Amino acid sequence: MAEKTICKLTELPEGGTRLVEIDGTKVGLFRLADGEIVAIEDRCSHDDGPLAEGTFDPAACTVECPRHGSLFDLRSGRPKTLPAYSPVETYPVRIEDGVVKLEID
Repeated sequence: MAEKTICKLTELPEGGTRLVEIDGTKVGLFRLADGEIVAIEDRCSHDDGPLAEGTFDPAACTVECPRHGSLFDLRSGRPKTLPAYSPVETYPVRIEDGVVKLEID
């Protein structure tokens, strides 16, 4: 896995999101209510819709697909509601010296 620098931690406030593209893969980063940052593939497994554009709940750690309403767990990538039933990829995130870094293939 390659590690990519994304942004300064201060540029992703609590409840904030950021969409990045790394080597053709779109990834949504989400800062949860407890300050943790999680990263998920920006693709609904139901119809390839853009997850990062959906409604994000930082306390529940979920994002809702804006097309058909599937709710995804941001830590596991698993859908919690239909019509999606397959999980999407999640990626390890770490903070080093106030910088957000993402591990991706």
